[in-house]
Amino acid sequence: MIPFFNGSQVREAVSPERALEAVREAFIAYARGEWTMPPKVYVPAYPEGDFRAMPALGAGHALLKWVTSFPGNPAQGLPTVTGLVLLSDATNGMPKAVLDAGAVTALRTGAAAVLAAETLGRADAETAAVIGAGVNGEAAARTLIARGHRVQLWDIDRVRTESVAERIGAEVAPGRDEALAADLLVTVTPGRNILLEEGSLRPGQHASLMGADGPGKAEIAVEELARVRVFCDDWEQASHNGELVHALEAGRLAREDVTELGSVLAGDAEGRRGDEEATVFDSTGLAIQDLAIALAAMEQADALGLRTFEL
Repeated sequence: MIPFFNGSQVREAVSPERALEAVREAFIAYARGEWTMPPKVYVPAYPEGDFRAMPALGAGHALLKWVTSFPGNPAQGLPTVTGLVLLSDATNGMPKAVLDAGAVTALRTGAAAVLAAETLGRADAETAAVIGAGVNGEAAARTLIARGHRVQLWDIDRVRTESVAERIGAEVAPGRDEALAADLLVTVTPGRNILLEEGSLRPGQHASLMGADGPGKAEIAVEELARVRVFCDDWEQASHNGELVHALEAGRLAREDVTELGSVLAGDAEGRRGDEEATVFDSTGLAIQDLAIALAAMEQADALGLRTFEL
C-alpha cells in the first residue's frame, strides 16, 4: 500500500525549520557527489506556462517530480504550481509514496531562500523582506519568521499582501522600495519584470532571487548581476534556465564568477568575503531539494493517518 500526502499533510509533516535543515543536508550531499540529479526537463506550453520533470537520487531513494508553472492561473482561481512527487525505493524500484508537488515545492523554495540568505547575508543583518505574496513567497516569509526574523511583505496585490501578512505574522511593507532595501531580501515574483536595476543593491545587502526559474524570466538586471557577488543553486541548471543566462549571453559573467551554494555549505568554497559585499543567490529549484522534503515527510508518515492506495 502506497501512502499519499496531500498538501496540508506535507505541511503538517515538515515544519519550515525541518525543511531548511533537510535542504541544507541535500545541498551538502549533492556537492559531495553523494546525491545525483539529472537535468530538469522543461515541456513548454507557452505563453500559458510549462511542465517540468525533475528526477533525483539519494539516501537510498529515487524521486520524480512532475510539476507545472502557469503564472496566469491565480486569475482563474487556480494555483500556479500543481503536480505530483513520486518517491521510490532505489534498491528495488518499488514506489514508496506520492506527495502533493505544490506543497513540497513551496517548502523547499522557502527553505532554500532562507538558507541562502542566512549563509550569505551579513551576520549582523537586522531587516528581512519578501517581495511576492504568492504560495512560494508566503513559504519564504514563514521560514524567515520561524528562524526568528522580523519580516516585511510586499506584493503588487495589496489585499493579498495584507491577508498573508495577518495569517503568518509578518508586517506589510510601507512600499516596494522599503522592502527592497532590507538587509535580507527574498524575491518570489513571476519574473516578468526587473525588480533590481543597476545600482539597486547596497553594500552588505543579500538578495535570494527565487522567481526567475525558467527561460525568459528575470528579476535582476544584467548590469546589477555583473556588479555583485553571485551564487547559484546548481551551475549547470542555472546557466541554462535562471538569472545567469542573460548575463552569460551578454558576456558579463563567466563560470569562474559564480559559486554554488552547496560548495559553500560543504566548506569547499568561500562565501561572503566581507560586510561591504553585496551578494545574490540565483535559485532555479532543484530536484534534490524536493527529495529532501519528501524524505522528511516520510519521517512522519505513520503519525499522520494517510490515505493509501494499491497499484
